[in-house]
Amino acid sequence: MNPSSKPPSQQVKAVLVTGAAKRLGREIALQFARQGWDVAVHYGRSAQEATATVEEIGAFGVKVRAFQADLTSEAATKDLFLAVSNAFPNLDCLVNSASLFEYDRANSNTPLSGKSLQEHMQVNLTAPILLSQLMFEHQKNKAITSGIMSTVIPAVIQLLDQKLINLNPDYLSYTLSKAALLTSVELLAMDFAPYLRVVGLAPGISLPSGDQTIDGFSKAHQMTPLGKSSTPADIAKAAVFLAESGAITGTTLYVDGGQHLLPSSRDVMFKTN
Repeated sequence: MNPSSKPPSQQVKAVLVTGAAKRLGREIALQFARQGWDVAVHYGRSAQEATATVEEIGAFGVKVRAFQADLTSEAATKDLFLAVSNAFPNLDCLVNSASLFEYDRANSNTPLSGKSLQEHMQVNLTAPILLSQLMFEHQKNKAITSGIMSTVIPAVIQLLDQKLINLNPDYLSYTLSKAALLTSVELLAMDFAPYLRVVGLAPGISLPSGDQTIDGFSKAHQMTPLGKSSTPADIAKAAVFLAESGAITGTTLYVDGGQHLLPSSRDVMFKTN
């Protein structure tokens, strides 16, 4: 049977992954491709890495294309979604993976500044909310126009952080922005039903960050009840699971080896120096 003649429930689906040129976003994009999804790869400044990701995804035989956009710009964020939805009318999932992660702490030599807070809020909160709203309008219009609801309701997946239920004062601007995004999961899930699901995905320490050494990361990664935290593959597989699980909305899945069960007064990356 020609793919274009398949019933809607069997059509190849597409996903937009923001920040998909490298790190967790890249792994998530690759996992969707492995499962047969078409993939829109968003990137900000990492053009070379985005090209490499597109080439790797293309080897799976799915449709893939890269889209550049500065998520600090509301106009560019809206243009991104318009371009993706035009190129991928089968868009069925949005993964907001792009994130700003820079250090500040109120009681430190690097205190929070208005500029830092606004930058974190723009990338980590405003852009994901804007894209989620556009995704909702897209899915609602598609359902109304076709008169057909998908067998599995489309989804927005917000990348969060296990530290949101294991708070410490480190990375204050980042934590505040992600905490607001966590709150939005329930609010948007209520507002966007029945056309769109909204779920959170909270990794543990999965990749080295900042100036963390490989040895320091290895030690930090083992500081969980299971003796290991999440890997990029764990997060990517969980993202595909959430995208394909039509009864999950308004909740957050913590994939962290139980890291959130061990309270800490410092971010785990500072406990291995």
